[in-house]
Amino acid sequence: QVQLVESGGGLVQPGGSLRLSCVTSELPVARYCMRWFRQAPGKEREGVASILPRGSITYYEPSVRGRFAISQDNAKKTLYLAMNNLKPEDSAMYYCAAVVAGPQYCSSTVCSGNCIENNYWGQGTQVTVSS
Repeated sequence: QVQLVESGGGLVQPGGSLRLSCVTSELPVARYCMRWFRQAPGKEREGVASILPRGSITYYEPSVRGRFAISQDNAKKTLYLAMNNLKPEDSAMYYCAAVVAGPQYCSSTVCSGNCIENNYWGQGTQVTVSS
């Protein structure tokens, strides 16, 4: 059973920074990739970034490219998401995911149905960007 526990969310002003952490039993042998997703109220769960087991970054959502950075520390079994220059539209619940159901979910822009049901998720950590 894969376990994932996120932390690091909070309230930050526009232009501020946060670093999210996800401790997981899956690293360093994630079956396909590890991902960060986010979901705002009333919206679909969207992919933010992906990283392959050996650290090759595969995907960033265009609106976060250049501001967010995904990384992993295999020794600590921890996935990170460094977020800089945060904007109000970045406000959402952020989830880390261990993708085990298929490589197609490593680059999917949204996740619903089978994508949610067949991969492993943490409980989420809330990020709120507001002045």
